[in-house]
Amino acid sequence: MFYDRAKIFVRSGSGGDGMIGFRREKFVPLGGPDGGDGGKGGDVIITVNAHLNSLVRFHKGSHFRAGDGGHGGKSNRTGANGKDIRLEAPPGTLIRDAETGELLAELTAVGQEAVILTGGRGGRGNARFANSVQQAPRIAERGAPGQKLWLTLELKLIADVGIVGVPNAGKSTLLSVVSQARPKIADYPFTTLQPSLGVVVLDEYQSMALADIPGLIEGAAQGVGLGHDFLRHVERTRVLIHLLDGAASDPLEDWAMINQELAMYDVVLENKPQLVVLNKMDLPDTVAWEPLIAEEMEKAGVPFCSISAATNDGVRQMLYRVKQMLDEAPEPFSEDAEVAVIRPSTEDESFEIKREGAGWRLSGVKIERIAAMTYFEFDATLLRFQQVLERTGVTKAMEEAGVKAGDTVFIGDQELEWGEE
Repeated sequence: MFYDRAKIFVRSGSGGDGMIGFRREKFVPLGGPDGGDGGKGGDVIITVNAHLNSLVRFHKGSHFRAGDGGHGGKSNRTGANGKDIRLEAPPGTLIRDAETGELLAELTAVGQEAVILTGGRGGRGNARFANSVQQAPRIAERGAPGQKLWLTLELKLIADVGIVGVPNAGKSTLLSVVSQARPKIADYPFTTLQPSLGVVVLDEYQSMALADIPGLIEGAAQGVGLGHDFLRHVERTRVLIHLLDGAASDPLEDWAMINQELAMYDVVLENKPQLVVLNKMDLPDTVAWEPLIAEEMEKAGVPFCSISAATNDGVRQMLYRVKQMLDEAPEPFSEDAEVAVIRPSTEDESFEIKREGAGWRLSGVKIERIAAMTYFEFDATLLRFQQVLERTGVTKAMEEAGVKAGDTVFIGDQELEWGEE
């Protein structure tokens, strides 16, 4: 089975907690603060592996998590950074937010990578809060939590040449003849239910990648059959071999229908360089069709040739002609692969207050992150959190919403009791 779609859950690592610690030193208050910072959490990175051609590995496991940062230690020791998790995907992979459908990254070149989620920053130890006024602070931060996200991965095969045509035109046979690919072949429609890739070696220095696109039928552009699943693989190709079935009742009608489906799916596909190839010249009916089709292709200004994939007659000459068209076709992507960096927003200061059961829910990207990084068991850090609520206008908004002393307030995973000022 060919896996060209996958849905996965990814989570970046949480930052390590900062430490509250004091060293023993004469004439220094409480020995002096020496609590170290926590380490940064690991990132989630998706990178291109040229040796992959499907998303099968993501069907064997769909949950991936980067490493958490280590906690800070005494003597100002910083915790170790969490280990990044690097997921390998084939070239041509599109990465989307599963919930919104937003395109996060498009990986097309070897060596290209996308940082999908960054790890949480490490919490600061109490040594970082020391100053001339507060020489022995009992304040530190927990590490920022990692981000989590459901992703959908979609593969669009990257091949130099795509072989299109109606079912049973001989596309799989042609690919098996010209390359080492071994697609399933039979004399009935819809033998091929998945795209196949093969590399054609013309001589010592010339080669090209061919993709056998499963047979298209009328209505494919509207999703009839598996139309959309097949047509999107044509987008990445630079040249098309439009294979006509010489044994069909009307190959010219098939040619017009396939071109119409390509244009309806994406007008760019209609304008791709195309070589029309009449297959099955070993059959008498095909021989009879050849002059008629050649005349129509000349009128349309479309290059044309005829072959027999079964006997290999004319195949080599056809491949050299395709290679020439390929050399003249524009490159689909820039050779300079830029690294796409996607970072979750941490600057959004907006918040929302709403009833939740017998209590209240305070939500917002920044306020939830601050709450997650607070040591609520220490008075000094709790006071600092209250000051943040005051400074950001949360306290006033909560009171205006009707929150009273003794009410339960939920912030992220924290459950707090609202107190008097």
